[in-house]
Amino acid sequence: MPDQIDHAQLVTAIGDAIIISDAKGAITLWNPAAERMFGYSQAEAMGQSLDLIIPERLRGRHWEGYDKTMATGITRYGHDLLKVPAVDKDGKSMSIAFTVALLKDEAGAITGIVAVIRDETVRFQEERALKKRIVELESQLTSSPA
Repeated sequence: MPDQIDHAQLVTAIGDAIIISDAKGAITLWNPAAERMFGYSQAEAMGQSLDLIIPERLRGRHWEGYDKTMATGITRYGHDLLKVPAVDKDGKSMSIAFTVALLKDEAGAITGIVAVIRDETVRFQEERALKKRIVELESQLTSSPA
């Protein structure tokens, strides 16, 4: 068993994006996988709002939930895999899946949120194409003479 886990090395090496934001939603950690996924360098993302990756049409809903979580210290998404749209630096739509955890100080006060994010865009598109094909095939079956 290792004496000490190198958390910085883990955050840097992991293939999923890890993003930490403070209580106000400013980005305080942006790992290399987040750079690859969203196209913003660490320097570009640090200190910026999470609006960087949230589609404009979803920002109101996002911040309502975020602020409620910060105020109550409760999130209903603690163990659920969330699947939502996102945008990259070029404004291109993406489908992401992620989990979140609340971060607390020594006194138990919420200081921020960490999200571990995976790009599901290709899988989502493939799933949508398969569902469309199933509907087409079912339509052919019901319309063809027996």
